[in-house]
Amino acid sequence: MIGIIDYNMGNLASVYNACHLIDVKATIVKDPADLKNFDRVILPGVGAYKDAMEHLVQSGMNEAIYEYAKSGKPMIGICLGMQLLFESSTEFGHTDGLGLIDGKVVKFDKSKMNEDFKIPHMGWNTIVNKEHPLFEGLHNPYLYFVHSFHAVTSEKNIIGTTTYGYEFTSAVNKDNIYGFQPHPEKSHDNGLRILKNFVNIK
Repeated sequence: MIGIIDYNMGNLASVYNACHLIDVKATIVKDPADLKNFDRVILPGVGAYKDAMEHLVQSGMNEAIYEYAKSGKPMIGICLGMQLLFESSTEFGHTDGLGLIDGKVVKFDKSKMNEDFKIPHMGWNTIVNKEHPLFEGLHNPYLYFVHSFHAVTSEKNIIGTTTYGYEFTSAVNKDNIYGFQPHPEKSHDNGLRILKNFVNIK
């Protein structure tokens, strides 16, 4: 059973529907006390980092996420949900994140990009992936992105990169914590395969 965290910042319907398409039972979780009851958890997210962290703290969901992470059960963050896994973001000044993965979230650096590259990065792009259970059956999959910020983290955490003006981190894994900058739930067969692989991770 998958729990989809509801903190008023997520694309819940599309994530829920994607789980249905791969024949996985999913429940939208609003009560932090219920999070521990799930085998796997998805942290979705759309919007501003600062607002998202405020919602997590005000609801008490941040503490439930910390406890879930300690349990060793798999958890995956998607788009803003992935960014929240890191220590901080520079969006609207400095904001502390969940700190489950070392690193920070920064805006795309226009000085490294020519004028053809617009921000936000929006549309389909490739993840150049390392060999990893989340990419089983896939090789450099094409996925859907919508974001203006990206993570900067240790090489040991990176399982996939994408180039948009320059190379940036687009998929991460540290212990039982996983993250994807693109939206698997909006990426058709490739994205559904990633979600299915997440369900099958031991």
